[in-house]
Amino acid sequence: MRTRVLVVDDSVVVRRLVTDALSREPRIDVVGVAANGRIALSKIEQLAPDVVTMDIEMPEMNGIEAVRAMRRAGHRQPVIMFSTLTERGAVATLEALAAGATDYVTKPANVGSVQQSLAQVADELVPRILALAPARRSAPPAASAAGRPAGAPAARPVIVRPPVRLQPPRGPHPVRLVVVGSSTGGPEALSRVVTALPALPVPVAVVQHMPPVFTRQLAARLDRLGPSRVVEAGPDEPLLPGHVHIAPGDHHLVLRPRADGLRTALDDGPPVNFCRPAVDVLFRSAVAAVRGDVLAVVLTGMGADGRAGAEAVVGAGGTVLVQDEPSSVVWGMPGAVATAGWAHGVLPLDDVAAAIARVVTEGRPVTVGGAS
Repeated sequence: MRTRVLVVDDSVVVRRLVTDALSREPRIDVVGVAANGRIALSKIEQLAPDVVTMDIEMPEMNGIEAVRAMRRAGHRQPVIMFSTLTERGAVATLEALAAGATDYVTKPANVGSVQQSLAQVADELVPRILALAPARRSAPPAASAAGRPAGAPAARPVIVRPPVRLQPPRGPHPVRLVVVGSSTGGPEALSRVVTALPALPVPVAVVQHMPPVFTRQLAARLDRLGPSRVVEAGPDEPLLPGHVHIAPGDHHLVLRPRADGLRTALDDGPPVNFCRPAVDVLFRSAVAAVRGDVLAVVLTGMGADGRAGAEAVVGAGGTVLVQDEPSSVVWGMPGAVATAGWAHGVLPLDDVAAAIARVVTEGRPVTVGGAS
């Protein structure tokens, strides 16, 4: 069954652009449009879309207010915010994510033609919509309507996933560095981890898939939440205990050992796993810098960025923890690591901070969940 999308934007041009871009994908059906949040709320009641794309700045009711109203009314559909690549857009987007939005994309800027704009919107939106949409399939022929009461919904499909394989626990091992990777759903996952995480005696380095400007605002937002100092990483800076260093948008974060300790390097080389910054780049550089004295954590996100890096961490003798599927917005990145067998533990999001602190202070992994 096709994924039903409601497009919300006060600009007629943008509504048409998004509608046309999504209509090229046969698995997506744009079931309606709305010019502001208030109209969107009524359309959600009428049309029951699977996914909503939402502009931020709109008259009568803006996107942030609309998301809050949706969540108060019990509407759980994924909401993808359509943001501008500006300081103001970044701040508003992070506020929308905190209010209950699921993900975001940035509007095309400085694009040469309508066709290029359509392609950019499709490239950004379609994978997210398909990843975030709930599974919607017709019942198989054997489960016909005669087998259930009239009007009853078809049985939910059984989704078969590869078994999770965990690395066996290993003996005590010092941790000199914590590295974290996240993507879709990551800003709010990081907010919860940073809030609960004590100031550690080792540095933390983070890759969150985000563009420039957004990572700076993310660091500023996280810095207000917990005891750790959170900063956007710059070039050739020391990694300090009790600090969380966020990779800047559009640059890989690489860690280098120096005589006075670990320092940052920023690399604008090609994207890895279609991402820059990439989790694999950070994780591999951590292994090169401290060998097995590293704890790697993979949180919610689309794709498989971090899987190869986690393999390198395990191969060097380090520890890998991943977020579990029920608490993930998308179990792509953590799922890829877990099903490949590179995780020592599969944890609910609310247990991740305590697990990090335990591994750092006690030097032993926490093997939880993910029965094979």
